[in-house]
Amino acid sequence: MTPAPLTPTLPGVVDSHCHLQSLAEDEREAALDRARARGVVGFLVPATKLDEADTILGLCERHADVWCALGVHPHEAANWRDGDAVRLAALLAHPKAVAVGECGLDFHYDFAPREQQERALRVQWELALDLDLPVVVDNRESEEAMLALLAEPRFAALRADFHSFSGGAAMAKRLLARGNSWLGISGMVTFKKADNVREPLAFMPPDRLLVETDTPYLAPVPYRGKPNEPGFVVDVALRLAQELGWGPTRVAAQTTANVRDLFAISI
Repeated sequence: MTPAPLTPTLPGVVDSHCHLQSLAEDEREAALDRARARGVVGFLVPATKLDEADTILGLCERHADVWCALGVHPHEAANWRDGDAVRLAALLAHPKAVAVGECGLDFHYDFAPREQQERALRVQWELALDLDLPVVVDNRESEEAMLALLAEPRFAALRADFHSFSGGAAMAKRLLARGNSWLGISGMVTFKKADNVREPLAFMPPDRLLVETDTPYLAPVPYRGKPNEPGFVVDVALRLAQELGWGPTRVAAQTTANVRDLFAISI
């Protein structure tokens, strides 16, 4: 992997979504060190399946600045079994597990049948409500189904991070109208054709913004075509500052405050 340059830096920024477990084992520590050298002060690592929990929790235990979400991604929903909710609830008792996820609907790849995706999602959302935890949500080409689920009265109180948001302005308005949705801005904000990511920024409440890398995917310009890593969240935040007309330090301070509020963690 090409190391991230140490400049520019942006002290105080948090990567709210990075799959450190997807990096080679001997690369994870180096990636964290490179990110810290650029000013990154916190990392949230979402699981995609329950079998990753031990690896992720091990990272959290070794590093004071790493937290996690635990759950099952829609790609893995066909593997959801009776008893997994009990297993997940036990894992979420760990003090570094601060959210349920990554869970959601992905109708682009359809690696799992849609009805199984929805079943796994419902169980995880209900568990999050029972445990008073937020959820980290994956949504891809499933906007209407996702909004229909959110409209059910049982999920009205669900606090949700719609990570790597690319649903466009219309969906963003409907999510934000709930009053308890946050949108994660990823490296896609730097992509030339990603107007669906940039357009919602015109009306985004400042306290609903998060920044993320989605490591090892979606590396921002100028790293496109290379594996993403947490240090590149600085580049995401700098582009977000340009789009909003803010100073970079304001972006870092606001998005980090939002992470603290949503995930109830001390940074």
